Amino acid sequence: MITVNSAMQGDNIIALLEGLTEGEISYKFKEKKGIQLIFEITGDKDQAIRLAKDSIKATDWGRILFFNVA
Repeated sequence: MITVNSAMQGDNIIALLEGLTEGEISYKFKEKKGIQLIFEITGDKDQAIRLAKDSIKATDWGRILFFNVA
């Protein structure tokens, strides 16, 4: 499981990650707790975190968004 912490663009982050697969890595939204978006993942956790960060930063809205992935 990974958690994306972001106060804004939650729906966009969920849509982006649920539609994202690379190799064995895929994401499934599980729940939201405050600003935490919790995802179940398949594949390597460290690679999934790196892919999520890079994918969010690659969007128009993600370049200016304050977030972290753990």
